[in-house]
Amino acid sequence: MEELQANGIVLRSTGSWYEVRTEDSEKVYACRAGGRLRLKGDRSTNPFAVGDQVVIEFHGEEEPPLIIERKKRHNAIIRRSVNLSKHTHVVAANLDRAFLVVTVAAPETSTGFIDRFLVTAEAYGVPTTLVFNKCDLCLTDDAAFDRLEYLTEVYEQAGYDCIRTSAATGDGMDALQTALANAGVNLLSGHSGVGKSTLINRLLPGLELKTGDVSASHQKGKHTTTFAEMFPLPEGGYLIDTPGIKGFGLVELERDQLHHYFPELFARLPECKFHNCLHRSEPRCAVRAAVEEGSIPEERYVNYLDLYENFETDETYR
Repeated sequence: MEELQANGIVLRSTGSWYEVRTEDSEKVYACRAGGRLRLKGDRSTNPFAVGDQVVIEFHGEEEPPLIIERKKRHNAIIRRSVNLSKHTHVVAANLDRAFLVVTVAAPETSTGFIDRFLVTAEAYGVPTTLVFNKCDLCLTDDAAFDRLEYLTEVYEQAGYDCIRTSAATGDGMDALQTALANAGVNLLSGHSGVGKSTLINRLLPGLELKTGDVSASHQKGKHTTTFAEMFPLPEGGYLIDTPGIKGFGLVELERDQLHHYFPELFARLPECKFHNCLHRSEPRCAVRAAVEEGSIPEERYVNYLDLYENFETDETYR
């Protein structure tokens, strides 16, 4: 039988099998990685991620199609592998926008995690919207509501769109649906327990993804999504659901470039005395002056310093 090839997009990745939708017929095939496939310089735990554009090759009805080529990615969300310190993990590829779901209660998402995600998204050219979910819990908790107001102001001042939702009540879902409809391939990411699966079930009612409770003792979510998967949206485009992320280690970035990925810090760089100011202890630093006067939130600046001071200097991560 003559070998046939087709272009496609990876809809689901389990680590050994990949579901690929072809461009021409829009059929979905369960594929394996081709044995002779070579990806130069790739040190990721998953050579193919959801969103990757690939070429598959058919070898008859008795054999699964093989992925023989991964086309060049125009962007990706990449983090350090949890189990293999010298490797990376590609969360998703070829994104038009990422939606980071965060919560100020049950559980609380730290700004350290938020900023690590945003730094990576900025570095790889992925526009990001923050989705503050479980906002209904803030209506009866003054401290949580104040924190929600503060974080919304912090990130909107930094240039990020912020949406408030409640997957439980449906509040804010229209705004989220509109934002998703304005993009093409969308990533929905965040810690376990922030309500991603419940949000997706509201967006795509027939999907019925499993949802989990938050641990009462540790206020941590339980994983309900096992593998990254892409779903078509009724209005057009796609939504990528990913397993909850516990941590977000930075990879393949230069430490002295970190401040470039904090938009409000980078905007002040021309006002600094030195063009290569790192905003740490240099004289006449416009960023430090802005922090002191309150026009740059101290929490964002402290997170930048923490990232800088604890940045892994190993060549693998720079």
